[in-house]
Amino acid sequence: MVASIVSKKVAAGSTHLLIDLPVGPAAKLANATEAMRLRKLFEFVGGHFGISVEVITTDGRQPIGNGIGPVLEAQDVMAVLSNDPAAPRDLREKSLRLAAHLLDYDPQLRGGTGYARARELLDSGAALKQMQKIIDAQGPSGCRTDLGLLNVDVLARRDGIVTSIDCLRLNRLARTAGAPLDKGAGIKIFKKIGDRVEKGEPLYRIFSFDQSECDLAVAAAKINEGYNIDGQRPVRPGIAT
Repeated sequence: MVASIVSKKVAAGSTHLLIDLPVGPAAKLANATEAMRLRKLFEFVGGHFGISVEVITTDGRQPIGNGIGPVLEAQDVMAVLSNDPAAPRDLREKSLRLAAHLLDYDPQLRGGTGYARARELLDSGAALKQMQKIIDAQGPSGCRTDLGLLNVDVLARRDGIVTSIDCLRLNRLARTAGAPLDKGAGIKIFKKIGDRVEKGEPLYRIFSFDQSECDLAVAAAKINEGYNIDGQRPVRPGIAT
């Protein structure tokens, strides 16, 4: 991972690198000790090539945003950039904080004002305008942007509070449904940690283009949907189309 990321930045001529390390029970880094080891390695390798590396750890206990899968994640990003009231707040906040770290390198900004500047750029529409410039420069995409025609809701079968979400499990379910090869396949999340759920409410929705892949994802969700409710053993939700 370190070799792949740093080599790309060296080839691009980057001088500064911000690394986000999500830490959580089901994330790639399970605890602070693992994160510290990886941080030191990034700093060592980056320093060898003259790159200023800053590594921050973030909350990896649950997915950020509401989508898992290329189209769903792109929709989340554009919703944040467009200041859509329905945009995922956790993605907006994390984006602002990451941008703040980068902007604090700007010698023309007073120390600690990066967050305020990032929020100003987002709220004013400047960030969206810049994104559109990048999209225009890259040219038309040949990728499909529609969501999978097959969609199935995974429902809670009891009332309670969501106490944990298995990120790795949800990622595997999204892949089983066809993501990321099928751009519109994946999972749209409706409930996060701390949310109250009632029996019959959807926890998330599985999107797919292929019936067999959809059936496999649904079957896997019946075995383990990746949610803990009220701290008890994971509840196996009902499935509704």
